[in-house]
Parts: sequence; C-alpha cells; structure tokens
Amino acid sequence: MSEAAGIRFDPNGRIARLALYRWWRRTIVAPVDHQSVVARIVEESGWSLRFAFMTMMSAGIAVLGLLLSSPAVVIGAMLISPLMNPILGFGFSLALFDYRELRRSLKALATGSVVAVAFTALIVLVSPLQAPTAEIVARTRPNLFDLAVALFAALAGSFAIIRGRGETIVGVAIATALMPPLAVVGYGLATRNMPVGAGAFALFVTNFITIALSATLMARFYGFGHHLSRRQSWTQTVLLLLVFAIMAVPLGISLNRIGREAVAVSQTRTLLTEKFGDEARVTQLDLDFAADPLIVRAVVIAPRGAMQKTPVLQKALTERLGRRIQLDLDQILLEPGASALEAQREELRQAGDYAKLEAERSASLARMVALITGVPADDVTIDREHHRVIASAAALPGATLGIYRLLESRVAAEDSGWSVSIVPPQTPLPRIAFADDVDTLDAAARDAIMTSAWAAKRWNVPSLGVPGLPAGDKPARPNLPQRRALAIAALLQSQGIAAVAVPAAGQRFALVPSGAVSAMNDVPAEGTGR
Repeated sequence: MSEAAGIRFDPNGRIARLALYRWWRRTIVAPVDHQSVVARIVEESGWSLRFAFMTMMSAGIAVLGLLLSSPAVVIGAMLISPLMNPILGFGFSLALFDYRELRRSLKALATGSVVAVAFTALIVLVSPLQAPTAEIVARTRPNLFDLAVALFAALAGSFAIIRGRGETIVGVAIATALMPPLAVVGYGLATRNMPVGAGAFALFVTNFITIALSATLMARFYGFGHHLSRRQSWTQTVLLLLVFAIMAVPLGISLNRIGREAVAVSQTRTLLTEKFGDEARVTQLDLDFAADPLIVRAVVIAPRGAMQKTPVLQKALTERLGRRIQLDLDQILLEPGASALEAQREELRQAGDYAKLEAERSASLARMVALITGVPADDVTIDREHHRVIASAAALPGATLGIYRLLESRVAAEDSGWSVSIVPPQTPLPRIAFADDVDTLDAAARDAIMTSAWAAKRWNVPSLGVPGLPAGDKPARPNLPQRRALAIAALLQSQGIAAVAVPAAGQRFALVPSGAVSAMNDVPAEGTGR
C-alpha cells in the first residue's frame, strides 16, 4: 500500500476485502445462534419411530395419489413427508465437517427411503390399480425445472432453519416433492417396470444432491464451520471432502443432459424463427426426448406467404440437432397486413382450439385403444403432456402376440403425434422355424423374434431364454442348433433384449422370458428345426 497527496492506494483491494469480510461477519453471521441451530438439526435429522411412521404414512398416501392420478392427494403426502430433515442434516454436516452427524443423517435418509419404497411396492402389489397414470409418468425424468425447484427449496429451507422460521419448512417439503419419486420407484419395482423406476430414482437422487449441496453452501454462507462440530481426524475430513466431490458427479451428469436438452429446444426455436421470418411467432414447442426418433411438436403463427413444407423443416432440424427427428407442425397462417392484435387474437383462439382438439384426439384414441384391447375406456391411461396412451389388453379369443403387435402399430399409425403402448396378456412367445440344415433367419423367423422382443419390452422383461445358446464364450466350431441360437440371440440383442442360455429339448425353437424356464416345452436339441 502507498500514500501520495493524501490519497491511499490499495492495488490488491485488501482494504475492500477486509471491509466486506467485517460487514459479512457483523451483518450475516453474528445474528445467527449457531449452537441452537445445530442442536435443532441434530434433533430432527436422525432416525426415530416417529420418523419411520411418518415416512410410511407419507409413502402410502403418495402412491395412492399417484395410482388415482390425484394431485391433491400427492400434495397431502408431501405435506407430512419427513425426508427433508435428514437431507438438510446431511448438507449441514458437510458444512460443519461433522462426520458423525453425516453418518447419522445419511443412515436415516437411506433407511427411510428403503422403507418408503418397500411400503409403496407392497401397496401396489395388492392394489387392483396398477396401470401407469399421468402423475406417475410425470415423475420419471428430471428436467431443468425440477432442478431449479430443488435448488430454490433447499435455499428457502436452509434459511428458514438458520433464521428461526421453522414453519416455512412445510412449504419447502411440498415444493421439493421428495416422496412421490420414491413412491414411483416402489411402483416400478412392484410392476417390474424398470425404466419407470430408474427414471424416478434419478429424479430423487437429483433432488437429494441439489438440496444437500445447496444447504451446505447456505450453511457456509451463514458462518457454520468445523469449529461448531465435534473434534475429528484428518481422515474423516478427507472422507467428507470426498463425499462432496462424489455427490457432484451425478449432479454434473444430470446438468449436462438437462443442458443439452435446453440447447436442443433453443436450436429448434431459433431454426423455426429463421425459416418463418421475424414476423412469425412460435406459440407452442414441445420436444419428447424419450422418443426415438425425437418428436418435435410445434405451433407457429406466420404470414401466409411464409408457409413452409414440413418435410423440408424436418430435414433441416435433423441436420441442426444431429439426430433423427419426427416433426409434428401446425401452421396458423394470417393474411398479409394483419396487425399484432389480430395475431394475438388468433394465437388465443388457436390455443383454445388446440387444447380442445388435443382433448378430442386423445379421447378418440383412447376409445379406439379400448375397443381393440377389449377393456373399458376408463382403464386406458392417457398422458396428454407426453402424448402417450397405454393400455393392458384383455385376453382376446384366438389372438396371438403378433396380432396384438399389429393392432398397436395400426392404432399408432392413425395418429403419428401420439405414442401407443398395448401391453399384451401373458401368452406363449411365437415359435421360430428354420428350414432343414439352415442356420439363417428367413422373414417369418425374423418376424417371430421381433414379436418376442416387442412383447418382452411391453412386459418389462429384460432378457429372453434361447434354447441351445452356448453358455459362456462362443464355441470355435458351433454345431447347427448353436448357430441357430446365436442368430436368434444377435437379433434379440439388436432390439435391446438380452439373450440367456436355457436347456434345449425337442424339435422347435421357442423363446421364454428369463426366470420362466420351467414353463417352456417342445424346444430344440440337436435335431432340425422346422
């Protein structure tokens, strides 16, 4: 530091930093009763009979609300959920470098989560309602808004505890929605729907990590540090830092995926604006990232002269996003010279018409699906947000799995903007025939295998047993039945279904779901398959 002509120079900004530090200690840290806050967190973040009971009740209410597709019931479950306390305790323990409290809160959270998942799975198993509802589907994929809600809720919850506004924690528990994803995990386990369960678990983990790390940062901001915790070793300190780093990895992966999806939405909107011109307006835009190809639904209001061909736009989007695209585009064309007010009126009218049209389309599709599956229309699940229709088909006289697959494809072709999933009843998989002394798949055999793979996906069966498939490494010189089994396994694996070896007997190939080997009969050994 130097001084000249009465002016003090501080080239490194040390005085400013010192003043800022003093202001922070005096205004932010000093008013907080750190000891009482730590005592309260320790008291409420551990395992207890009350915690276990409230967790089970919250989980039970949540899963019933999800099965009934009732948002009000789901909110009631979040209202009494106690899971926020151990997560905040976990976050504060990272800030305090308190290894003992970290283990205690993590044990309560892990045990509570297992109890919640097991209890919800038990309820789903005994429940007559097991079809996936819109409330269930909505909690199978974390997005940027879920992450933002968890972040803001964690900051609010931490502030409420630190500044003695504990009643706010109830609203925070509702906002974070920690219990519904766990209930969906239990639903996925009970129905053996692993994609649904895995997606819900990813949402729960994303919320948990976001809340814990946000609570850690908020606690450090308010002066919570190692001097408030019990004495510990350097090993425990290193473990805590390692936990912090490990937790950041899945959050970073989730942020990367969410960021890529946000970029894709921005690129799609930009391209549509470029093609239709500055006078156009993209009023609705929805990208279904779970679909393959990626489904893009958009509504554009533009002057009549700016009309575009959908195939051309679809090709341009495919090149821009670098993946296959299915574009579902509605163009609302205005006459030249239309004012902004007229465009706004048209937008409002179109929005109302669009909502009405979507309701009519979904209802018509549900009636069609109910008719061909032989179930009441009320048993057909409609997810308007993701444009999905799901129904479990009744056993139709003489209907094979191939017929159910054909019915699904025909219904889906009626409305390309909607995804239709028909879950067939548990019937034997089609047999696979080979010509004498031939180990290649003809058209009929390929179709039978594709039908088996389709049924396995609808039943959430991850693998199928292939009779005669060599166990372990591929033989150097496989015999004819083994070559046939290897050809079947290769096609199954290309469809995302694993192939496992099962004993062979009989004269014809018949695939079986893994775990149901005892149910198979008349499957091949060394003879010819016909």
